[in-house]
Amino acid sequence: MAATAQTYERIDLRTSPEIKELIVRAASTTGMTVSAFLLGTAQERAKQILAEAEMVTLTARDWDAFAKSLDNTEMPRPRLAAAMNRHRDWQKR
Repeated sequence: MAATAQTYERIDLRTSPEIKELIVRAASTTGMTVSAFLLGTAQERAKQILAEAEMVTLTARDWDAFAKSLDNTEMPRPRLAAAMNRHRDWQKR
């Protein structure tokens, strides 16, 4: 089996000497290279931002109204019911 070569993209950025020193100190404190520190921190924050943007948060009252409206439908919606069950299971975690 042939090994596939990992490809990498480059990100260039410019900053002030003060911000660079701050980043260098933080990376050094954590025992990481500046590149590893920046990538790890940016990746963590990017995931957090996307999770918040993609999540719908309802109040308990709104959730009850939503669930009741689904329960009162004339046509069965098995995929939607399954999604609600997955959501309930996720909330219990």
